[in-house]
Amino acid sequence: QVQLVESGGGLVQAGGSLRLSCVASGRTFSNYAMAMGWFRQAPGKEREFVAAIRWSGGSTNYADSMKGRFTLSRDNAKNMVYLQMDSLRPEDTAVYYCAAYPFPRTGDLGSQKPTYWGQGTQVTVSS
Repeated sequence: QVQLVESGGGLVQAGGSLRLSCVASGRTFSNYAMAMGWFRQAPGKEREFVAAIRWSGGSTNYADSMKGRFTLSRDNAKNMVYLQMDSLRPEDTAVYYCAAYPFPRTGDLGSQKPTYWGQGTQVTVSS
């Protein structure tokens, strides 16, 4: 089992920034066998992919609407991922979930289903 704990959510005005963090603990995998990322779910909507990063090599995938505004990074030694969110919009309001993909396939992580999930952290962007 892998446990994921998010932090960094909160209330911000439109145009502002937030940085989300997620730490993984428990059964952690070797660098070549892990990817982590973020999803979000707004009220009344389905959960959607935000971004993900591979532990080995650090290649990333982003949802189109987040490209250029959100930046994902990792710290392998600490088993942490960070989501820097800039130029936030009211439509970015959602619960943001950290996710882990053990043994991810090659290709776009956005099309793969994570195995582990965090509890989520609320991000609210006011207009």
